[in-house]
Amino acid sequence: MDKKKLFKLIIAFGTAGLIMVLPPEVFGLEGLTVLQQRVLGLFVLAVLMWVTEPIPIFSTSVLIIFLELILLSDKSLIWLRGGGSGQGVAPQGFGEAMSYREIMATSGSPLILLFLGGYFLAMAATKYRLDMNLARVLLRPFGSDPRLVMLGLMAVTAIFSMFMSNTATTAMMLAILTPVLAGLDADDPGNRAFVLSIPFAANVGGMGTPIGTPPNAVALKYLTDDLRITFGEWMAFGIPYVLVLLLITWVLLVIIYPPRAKQLTVKIDGVFQKGWKAYTVYVTFALTVLLWLTGKVHGLNSYIIAMLPVTVFTTTGIITAADLKRLSWDVLWLVSGGIALGLAMQQTGLSSLLVEHIPFEQFSALLIVLAATLLTTFMATFMSNTATANLLMPIMAALGVNVASLESLGGVKMLIVGVAFASSLAMALPVSTPPNAMAHATGRIESRHMLAPGLIVGFIGLLLTYAMLFLLNKLGFFGAS
Repeated sequence: MDKKKLFKLIIAFGTAGLIMVLPPEVFGLEGLTVLQQRVLGLFVLAVLMWVTEPIPIFSTSVLIIFLELILLSDKSLIWLRGGGSGQGVAPQGFGEAMSYREIMATSGSPLILLFLGGYFLAMAATKYRLDMNLARVLLRPFGSDPRLVMLGLMAVTAIFSMFMSNTATTAMMLAILTPVLAGLDADDPGNRAFVLSIPFAANVGGMGTPIGTPPNAVALKYLTDDLRITFGEWMAFGIPYVLVLLLITWVLLVIIYPPRAKQLTVKIDGVFQKGWKAYTVYVTFALTVLLWLTGKVHGLNSYIIAMLPVTVFTTTGIITAADLKRLSWDVLWLVSGGIALGLAMQQTGLSSLLVEHIPFEQFSALLIVLAATLLTTFMATFMSNTATANLLMPIMAALGVNVASLESLGGVKMLIVGVAFASSLAMALPVSTPPNAMAHATGRIESRHMLAPGLIVGFIGLLLTYAMLFLLNKLGFFGAS
């Protein structure tokens, strides 16, 4: 580890440790318990580690889970339980310890299984070239006009990113893009438009389904019971949103970087594979998506349905042990750490305490929504959007419940959806999302080429998000009208 990363680690742990040992009165939070103070320290540690990245961001999530077990659980170090020996009753003002089983269960949360189902679909589709063949078929109607070819590439990218990892989708589509760019002159501005179109479409497309992007899945963690949004309900407002923003993004890229070429040819070789394994992949993929869309008809929730491709593909040998090693385990751990952090903030009551001590009642509901979404997009521009969602979701959940004025705008349900969408609108820098980083790594664009269109798309996306939330609220989707 180099000195710079070591310095970042020392700052992060030093700040978090200082927060944990300072007198509670310093924070001005009346009623702050010992355990809440420890959670506050862990929250600050997560913020500093996810922003500065002295270690990989998924490693920070693993660290947070471990520290919660050591500092907060009922099986923590006996000297840290408040009773001295581990057998005594914790003193007043200490707080109630969390169950170690609940903390450890975050890595096996239904949310993780939902993502796992999506990854299995993506792996099987790639292994049997379903993705490439669908791309070949879907691109055919767009002809050879460079602008329409770009629109076709963006549409295919958005569709795939709804059900596949944004990173995997971007990698596949950038590979398809390479022969396309051979038809453009080196100094043609259209080169930049085509390269940017892929990550932007992946970022936007992922917002269309609950599994399309990690922030959406994190949001589902807080949308349970009476607040539950089904897979089909999410797509009912997510797909129209994606269509509108995708068209706006396409028009914007064509205006900023207009292609000079008059004709382009997209050639993707291949045919749909045959054989019982290939047909099993096709049928399972279609059946899984259909079941997700018709949850109210059959009663199975999206988490249970996600186990269908996992079960079918492993029992038939379509996905092997070698394939499992290529899963995006880092994303699953990143989400797990966010769930664990949110669980600690909720169970210890820290998130509610923070909300109660900030005079949100003095602000209008509209201002709160604007501030929350703008903060989310700003943070996600400079750090992982998943990490941003992990940090902000528990606070937003408490905010929606505790601030009465928000009920006029749909309360916690509306706020959580808004923050989820705002998390995916940060695409102004290469570090903002993995698709952006991959596009930048091609060497065909520089950071400055991404900045202006990324900021504009993010701003328009926020306006579109507000319009969507307002319309859904008027229609009574959030339980208010």
